[in-house]
Amino acid sequence: MRAAVLPQIPSALEVSEIQVDRPGRREVLVRTVAAGLCHSDLHFMEGKYAHDTPTVPGHEAAGVVEAVGDDVTHVQPGDHVIGCLSIFCGHCEYCLSGRPVLCDRQGLARGDDQPPRLSRDGVPIHQFLRLSAFAEMMLVHENTLVKIREEMPLDRAALIGCAVTTGLGAVFNTARVTPGSTVAVIGCGGVGLNSVQGAVIAGAGRVIAVDTNPWKLELARTFGATDMVDATAGDPVEQVRDITGGGVEFSFEAIGLKTTAEQSFAMLRKGGTATIIGMIPEGERIELPGSEFLDEKKIQGSNMGSNRFRVDMPRYVDLYLSGRLKLDELVSARIGLDQINDGFDAMRRGEVARSVIAFE
Repeated sequence: MRAAVLPQIPSALEVSEIQVDRPGRREVLVRTVAAGLCHSDLHFMEGKYAHDTPTVPGHEAAGVVEAVGDDVTHVQPGDHVIGCLSIFCGHCEYCLSGRPVLCDRQGLARGDDQPPRLSRDGVPIHQFLRLSAFAEMMLVHENTLVKIREEMPLDRAALIGCAVTTGLGAVFNTARVTPGSTVAVIGCGGVGLNSVQGAVIAGAGRVIAVDTNPWKLELARTFGATDMVDATAGDPVEQVRDITGGGVEFSFEAIGLKTTAEQSFAMLRKGGTATIIGMIPEGERIELPGSEFLDEKKIQGSNMGSNRFRVDMPRYVDLYLSGRLKLDELVSARIGLDQINDGFDAMRRGEVARSVIAFE
């Protein structure tokens, strides 16, 4: 099969032929129909986070089940599925206490005495986040998949695999935004736009989009933002505080930078909560004024929207099919696998909300 291989870090991707093994016990072979390009992939490609190489990146994908191994119970050949990096074991402390997104993930990969799931010319290829979605096939543990309704378009379903679940989940599950509340979202890429529309669906009274790119701010307006803040036109913290008369109750940082993380805390009113969604580079530290914790302000992280993806993702599919969740507007470009490096270049330039690889 064809796949985009990251030979080393940092480097561009190489589209080449690789080999995929047959599904073993509790494994599923999925024919990839669509995969989104996520900024998290770029973080690994640029070395901001470590990963073994060679690897096939990609973690936001949807497809159709081709074959299943022994003891697979959740899906069967022909099922339409979304993959999620939040694979769960089902029996660790985090799974049993209702937080499967934090699962210890033991016993879900192949052992050293087994053949690799992916290889190229006899050399093992490391699986990226247990998915490796930039390939025509994915061989995964069944606990990375959720079955969805067949009428759901798979190129939009792929976005639910990361951007949608991360952005909506941060609002619904992590922060638990309340009706009538004030919300600010810093960064209006794929994840941030979903935080914007998540806040709208949750009933927030005012949703402020913050970005440096005018077209992204206009896009945020179509997703329901009530106010737009151009961060190049002055201190975004002061702009948000002026709009709200003192600050917001909920803020979301969807970029992954020290400066914007600190801004998300600074724009809170008393008792407010800042949620960091973006992947701040390893080793980076953020600094906050300690005295402001006396105002009961909070800052917290969110991993993939604190999801329970087998519950959440089918609900997001229902929201889309009923017309209440915008996904069509997220797709800035549809590309082939051979254009993947061009897609990441467009991401670096801030020209897209989401590019989607169409394998069919």
